[in-house]
Amino acid sequence: MKVLVACEESQAVTIAFRTKGHEAYSCDLLPCSGGHPEWHLQKDVTSILYGSKLKIQGGLPYDDGFDLVISFPPCTDLSVSGARWFDKKRLSGEQQASIEFFFHVWYYSHCTENPIGIMGGGEYIKKWFPKLYDKMKANGFPFKPIQIIQPWQFGHMETKATCLWLNDLPPLTQTCNVYDDMMKLSYGERAKVHHASPGPERAKLRSKTYNGIATAMATQWSGKL
Repeated sequence: MKVLVACEESQAVTIAFRTKGHEAYSCDLLPCSGGHPEWHLQKDVTSILYGSKLKIQGGLPYDDGFDLVISFPPCTDLSVSGARWFDKKRLSGEQQASIEFFFHVWYYSHCTENPIGIMGGGEYIKKWFPKLYDKMKANGFPFKPIQIIQPWQFGHMETKATCLWLNDLPPLTQTCNVYDDMMKLSYGERAKVHHASPGPERAKLRSKTYNGIATAMATQWSGKL
């Protein structure tokens, strides 16, 4: 399969699919930190995601389209962890732009990922951005995620609820549930991402996909479309 992993600088999912023999590419405005720049498209993913739904075309060596698109749109303006700044971000237009970007990549993706936030349920968007809400609803956005997963379901001794909006893909099946062992740790130890220091590195840490989840995606979604 040809796989596009949008908004991914870590290349965790890209590498997992490459390990399974697929032609996978990461795409992000930032340079990749996964060690494989030859698999990385450092550009705005919206310049790739156009044309017909789930069919990406245009002057690239793989312009016959991608078979699978997995997207990780930025959560900075969308996650409930940043709720204290929502008033400011609504006034600046940042939050509306982030919602519109999320919706755009969702439209072209088989899987769109984000932490618990305003994209789930839709009530916040309906209240503050009613026209955008109507547009999203008219175009089939479900608001409620298809699945919510945790790192501890895939072998990681950490907690971080992650929402998946899926199109034509089955929900992930947990591979290694370590919940009981994780609960023996202190809250700080099992919620490392939540307690990370503010700054750009925190944003990178929050956006990085756990290897256990990346491997599950590559293993369980290969050939499932």
